[in-house]
Amino acid sequence: MKHEVTKGRGATLQIEGRFENIAREHVDDGWATADEELPPFKTTVTVETAKSVLRRHDLPGLPDYSLNAYRGCEHGCIYCYARPSYAYMNLSPGLDFESKLFAKPDAAKLLRAELAKPSYQCAPISLGSNTDPYQPIEREWKITRQILEVLAEFKHPVYIITKSALVERDLDVLTQLARDHLVRVFFSITTLDGELARNMEPRAATPRRRLQAVRALNEAGVPCGVMVAPVIPFLTDAEVEHILQAAYEHGARSAHYTLLRLPYELKDLFKDWLAVHYPLKAEHVMNRLREMHGVSENDSNLATRFRGKGMFAELLKQRFSKACERIGFNLEDSSLDTGLFKPPSRNGQLDLF
Repeated sequence: MKHEVTKGRGATLQIEGRFENIAREHVDDGWATADEELPPFKTTVTVETAKSVLRRHDLPGLPDYSLNAYRGCEHGCIYCYARPSYAYMNLSPGLDFESKLFAKPDAAKLLRAELAKPSYQCAPISLGSNTDPYQPIEREWKITRQILEVLAEFKHPVYIITKSALVERDLDVLTQLARDHLVRVFFSITTLDGELARNMEPRAATPRRRLQAVRALNEAGVPCGVMVAPVIPFLTDAEVEHILQAAYEHGARSAHYTLLRLPYELKDLFKDWLAVHYPLKAEHVMNRLREMHGVSENDSNLATRFRGKGMFAELLKQRFSKACERIGFNLEDSSLDTGLFKPPSRNGQLDLF
């Protein structure tokens, strides 16, 4: 495994997935190629032919459905819990996850078909639960916009989680949904420190630009809150109150947080990133994280994995709660309307009843 910082990328490792039975490493073959500069690291997008796009959840505190227009995410956030999913495709959860992307151009068409099924029961759909629906390739592919147009046509509720100011492009559709209480947008803001953000989430919008987008959406009548996520001990946890205050000043009125968790290959990726970028803090971060997750770097318990457990997790919970109360967050109803949904006509025929 080669440890290096690639400009514009988050991972410092091209780590093998847990299902791989081979390991790769750089060697000098005697032809003086070891010191040659590698070609620029480029992003590729492959079309994925999906059979369905809606995924149903039975997890407490999460929307009933999620929809991901893309696999992989060019934002390159080193902490992304979706990285290990690339191991199932024999791709690296490291640099492959942020450079070898997959797009589902038929997503809107498939969504329309699924909404038309007699068995479908309307419940909010989450865009961005796994990979960002407004990552850079959305500028060209416009799949997220097509999905929103379908949802608006049939008055279906949707939650959006993003780190990208590209969401402003779709204000025309979002305001249409907002008039019927059918949409809520949440901006994920991990830190206000520009340098830390550049190292940790290199191709996402800057913290300042995200706050500007929070203001733009709220001023346009689209409810936009903040996700302080993930909170990383000794690295970003001291900023929680500052992020909440800044978000509130930009119009946000709802807020949530999650604690960093490191499933599967992600723990090795994050540890190496820490060692490369913040070596003096690395041991402190990991020790505190293990303590907050009960010895392990990742807690699989659905009841505690997003918030942690123990004294320091409880302290974080209290800090967040008191800050929200003091600033004025979470005073509004965040539910979405499911009663306006009218399913598409089936087989091109008009519904008789």
